[in-house]
Amino acid sequence: MPRPTKPLALAEPAASPAPIMTHSTRSDARPTRLHAPLGKDSIRVLSWNVNGLRAVHRRNVFLDWLSTSRAAFVGLQEVRAHPDQLEVELARPRGWHTTFVDAEKKGYSGVGFYAKRRPDGVTTTLGRPELDREARFIEVKLGALTCVTAYFPNGNGSLLADNRRSNDRIPYKLDFYRAVFSYLESRRQAGEPILVMGDFNTAHRELDLARPRDNRQTSGFTDVEREELDRWLCSGWTDTFRHVHGDVRDRYTWWSSRVGVRERNIGWRLDLVLASPGALPFVRNAFIQDHVMGSDHCPVGVDLAKAVLGG
Repeated sequence: MPRPTKPLALAEPAASPAPIMTHSTRSDARPTRLHAPLGKDSIRVLSWNVNGLRAVHRRNVFLDWLSTSRAAFVGLQEVRAHPDQLEVELARPRGWHTTFVDAEKKGYSGVGFYAKRRPDGVTTTLGRPELDREARFIEVKLGALTCVTAYFPNGNGSLLADNRRSNDRIPYKLDFYRAVFSYLESRRQAGEPILVMGDFNTAHRELDLARPRDNRQTSGFTDVEREELDRWLCSGWTDTFRHVHGDVRDRYTWWSSRVGVRERNIGWRLDLVLASPGALPFVRNAFIQDHVMGSDHCPVGVDLAKAVLGG
């Protein structure tokens, strides 16, 4: 079973450093401000698969990104560390309440959550030991809003003779999808404002990856995986990025680590923020921070009206 941690204590806030600049992964883009302006009476929620929190910290990216984010809440996936292995400034950064869940297998999976306000409740289990042991789920209650950070499994399995991966893990992946869906369904139907954010490990449509024809049999773009994500969207969940930006192309959140792939923007849009019908009216903006480096994924997020938190 994963070992959940209690939310860590809030430290005194520090003065925010000046915004830093970075370059987009798109070769035709100009230098871009790290974070977009935040509207009045709005709160920002961010999600990032960091592919190893200690690794992205060693690249001197994470704390600069976090401190200039103007975010109220941040969900992380693939933390890949027990909280005791994290430097104090990562485990308990000044001004943040934090929760981490680590997997039974050391250095694998793991999720985390950073909140500017003390959570009203934290749940780190789906009640399914075979799913919980991989530490892929945190639910945080923040006033009227519920934020779920989830690291949906990859369907890749064993290595085949031709150096490709089998799709042996797709059934496990779909089981996790369905467990999260069922866990939230009654509250979604009741109209509660809920965000489910994280690495969904599925590109929903052809415009969500650079080379759809080459990946029909690749986990992350098989019919059965896309149909499961369809089920969520047809049931009332909304992909906030598509809601705001429509069918814009060439916007991805993951790139292979092979040389030149990210520079040429040969990517997949795997990282999403889904809003329940109760949360959708509060969505003011949705975005992909594809100029942020440090991981093979980039952050995604939404800006919400503060009223989503309730009175």
